[in-house]
Amino acid sequence: MNAPPRIARRTSVCPHDCPSTCSLEVEVLDERTIGRVHGDPRQSYTAGVICAKVARYAERIHHPDRLTHPMIRTGAKGTRSFRRATWEEALDLVGEHFLAAEAAHGPQTVWPYYYAGTMGLVMRDGIHRLRHAKRYSGMFSSFCTNMAWTGYIAGTGRLAGPDPREMAKSDCVVIWGTNAVHTQVNVMTHAIRARKERGAKIVVVDIYDNATMKQADVKLLLRPGTDGALACAVMHVLFRDGLADWDYLRRYTDCPDDLAAHLETRTPAWGEAITGIPAGEIEAFARLVGETKRTFFRLGYGFTRQRNGAVNMHAAASIAAVTGAWLHEGGGAFHNNGAIYHWDKSLIEGHDLRDPSVRVLDQSQIGRVLTGDAQALAHGPPVTALLIQNTNPVSVAPEQELVKQGFAREDLFTVVHEQFLTETAAYADVVLPATMFLEHDDLYQGGGHQHIQIGPKIVEAPGECRTNHEVIAEIAKRVGASHRGFSMTPREIIDETLSASGWGSLEALEREVFKDVQPPFEKAHYLDGFAYPDGKFRFRPDWTTVPAPNAGAMGPWTQMPSLPDHWAVTEDRTQAHPFRLATSPARNFLNSTFTETPTSTAREARPSVMIHPADAAANAIADGDWVALENERGRVLVTAKLFEGVRRGVLIAEGIWPNCAHPDGRGINTLTGADQVAPYGGAAFHDIRVAIAPATP
Repeated sequence: MNAPPRIARRTSVCPHDCPSTCSLEVEVLDERTIGRVHGDPRQSYTAGVICAKVARYAERIHHPDRLTHPMIRTGAKGTRSFRRATWEEALDLVGEHFLAAEAAHGPQTVWPYYYAGTMGLVMRDGIHRLRHAKRYSGMFSSFCTNMAWTGYIAGTGRLAGPDPREMAKSDCVVIWGTNAVHTQVNVMTHAIRARKERGAKIVVVDIYDNATMKQADVKLLLRPGTDGALACAVMHVLFRDGLADWDYLRRYTDCPDDLAAHLETRTPAWGEAITGIPAGEIEAFARLVGETKRTFFRLGYGFTRQRNGAVNMHAAASIAAVTGAWLHEGGGAFHNNGAIYHWDKSLIEGHDLRDPSVRVLDQSQIGRVLTGDAQALAHGPPVTALLIQNTNPVSVAPEQELVKQGFAREDLFTVVHEQFLTETAAYADVVLPATMFLEHDDLYQGGGHQHIQIGPKIVEAPGECRTNHEVIAEIAKRVGASHRGFSMTPREIIDETLSASGWGSLEALEREVFKDVQPPFEKAHYLDGFAYPDGKFRFRPDWTTVPAPNAGAMGPWTQMPSLPDHWAVTEDRTQAHPFRLATSPARNFLNSTFTETPTSTAREARPSVMIHPADAAANAIADGDWVALENERGRVLVTAKLFEGVRRGVLIAEGIWPNCAHPDGRGINTLTGADQVAPYGGAAFHDIRVAIAPATP
């Protein structure tokens, strides 16, 4: 009997919008087919652990509904009426309409729009090369990171921190504002190792008793948007009880005496009134982190997606400076390691052609942009042509009613390059089929760790799918855009980018598989000084000069507190809208990705909202009932899930289901606002006031 063929395993890296950027081993069955996806145990941070949705990636890459050929719209926008087209016909139509739009309104009428459907540097960011070559409108990326990065950098001066593998060497791991079991499972690998090997305590701070909180030794369940109050009450205890490290504070921070005086009134009782956490629990948490020098604060994104998010992140990060935890291996505050890579992306993005006078439009305000809001348009021409890659704004952008109204415009020409016929693609005039990560070459960095890795092409794409890079280059030909990057291969771009950034060559990276670029302990822990000219951690940041990515000051920045505090600027409950809603991540989806795979949708079941049983009873709602969530922006139908692990007055809706999964075709971001958050903008996805009532679907 012949032995079964040996399944080859190829190294790759997960491209999805997650801090873990997991290193993978992929079973390759033949030139077009993969089997199971495994974590690569050789990578020291992800350590062979991956999430279940990526482990079953074969469901996604071989899905029967994948787009495999270009299509041109034949019916009304949004009705999914298309005919098959050739690549030449489709691209020629794109070029014709882009040039016509430019002739009528100038180049800024065209808006290349993208986000993090892939985190690969070439396939994600190459769209900027076309933007700059043609002087098309710029895009300010505001969906995800603004409040978190700004709040962290406000203290440290730089988006980098201690080696995240040090969690395993900690005596206390504080997982703050991130449901890591759902969104970055590798955090749990190192935290649980610390507990097993060192007896470390795991503390989880969050707004509901989620999968991560169920792993905790200490649970701190607070009201949404009150993290700054918790942090200040903790620091009050640290100063009051002699647990602040004054030697560290004098050497490494800007105004410790002012902070201590400011916090004298921020008592645990004050904190309890705001957060809902009993004062005794705040006291105990403060003593734990004050007496445990090796405390590692793993600070997430979720708790910053509030209108006071930057202030909350800064306050939470400040605790480690008060205790002096930065001095110790296994101590400090970590959020993201983006600054350690020092990429030179001038070739990828075409920086040599960038014109700073070209307007920049806010990604989160796409609904306002497309419906002609003069302020959102920066008082410039209308947007009459869109190129969309790597994002699905008709599902994920705030103010969905405006977004759909804008996409339905007959005078708007939209081309969408996608893997599935998403709800955004349904509104397109031209739909182009895109490759997935195993079908092209790309370059990746870890957000939650410290590795650079190449993701090579390991299988052929189905049908006529083309890469983002190919599509950008072909459109460039048709609209008269010139740059040497358009004629290079992805591998050539990767090789030159690595060299220009000081990371060697593509050939060397392929030999190494993973390049660990974690800075030395002293630099990572800022023992040589924080990244401000005086080397001091900023308790009192100048919010409008924080060196975080930005497009200028936005939102009510003049009202921001000068020192860590509770900033009561969230969308507060009212008599008409008495509940706070957070749209937290689902375990089996990643934003709107994986909503098309059968196992993920089966496990998530249907759109639902968690509500405390007492609130449900008070509103005549039973478990499984259809309910309407409503505010001034719209109305959404979901089912009720009675859950004691959420505070009264708080609702949790996990995951971004497609609009079509809701009975009336309105998804959860119908309820989300697009007002800009201080100081540098962003979308407050978890800061929504609503009413809830029984409903009939």
